Amino acid sequence: MKASGLMEGKVVVVTGAGGGIGKEVALAMAREGAKVVVNDLDVSLSGEAGGGTPAGAVVEEIRAQGGQAVADGHSVAEWNSAAAIIEKAVVTFGRIDAVVNSAGILRDSIFHKMSAEDFELVLRVHLFGSFNMSRAAAAHFREQGSGALVHMTSTAGLIGSIGQANYAAAKMGIVGLSRSISLDMARYGVRSNCIAPHAFSRMIESVPGLSPEEQERNLAKRRAMTRADQIAPLAVYLCSEAAKEVSGQIFGARGNEIYLYGQPRPVRTLHRADGWTPERLAQTLAPAFRSSFTPPERTRDVFGWEAI
Repeated sequence: MKASGLMEGKVVVVTGAGGGIGKEVALAMAREGAKVVVNDLDVSLSGEAGGGTPAGAVVEEIRAQGGQAVADGHSVAEWNSAAAIIEKAVVTFGRIDAVVNSAGILRDSIFHKMSAEDFELVLRVHLFGSFNMSRAAAAHFREQGSGALVHMTSTAGLIGSIGQANYAAAKMGIVGLSRSISLDMARYGVRSNCIAPHAFSRMIESVPGLSPEEQERNLAKRRAMTRADQIAPLAVYLCSEAAKEVSGQIFGARGNEIYLYGQPRPVRTLHRADGWTPERLAQTLAPAFRSSFTPPERTRDVFGWEAI
């Protein structure tokens, strides 16, 4: 099962690991020698109960290849159940070294039709889930003086997407959460980073914006060129000791490309010695800043080339 043994002796929790990116991360962690807690609820993409055992199937796959893993079916969206996931890792394998927050759902809707329930539910799984898992692991990380967190963000928030205000808000919240953790926990040897993945999992395939004809025409090609298993190596690396000096960053993975995203910083300034009034701003601000405004783009507008 092991490749280079980069995660030998480590214990890793991967949430949302019953399929897609989470599954591939769990398999890759096991190949590199980690003991893995495979967490997943049996739910549909929108968060409704299903009828299978996806986490158990992934565990069996890991064990069949000589790895060590245990399944977990707790929800990340609630504090007590998230804490139970971390506790299962500690009780089963004796410690916790890394958490990959990959669990997620979608409740897409154009903004003026989005319900408060759908907005909150998506935030609870993505943003609250990342907080719950990270916070539950933090005490163990602090005590042992080490730990790594990897959170899945999205270009839906970093760049833009239509019909995904809840998802985009959650994913940008995760960026702020990760940055804060990286600052607060650095003294204890804890690292926190984000990955914005491009992979044709069931979550990506459902995103609005392409016509049925475009979806059908491009699906097979894009599935082959942007696969979930291409995201996993970056997640493994960021959890390993090889990345012990990498923290507070936002990475992207798309096909065989790895990106480092910029983070918000001032790009232009305006100064007036006697201060500003609304009227003066109306005369000055837009003409001065317009060339530096970020246009209302979507992810596919920015990534205008095929995955490499």
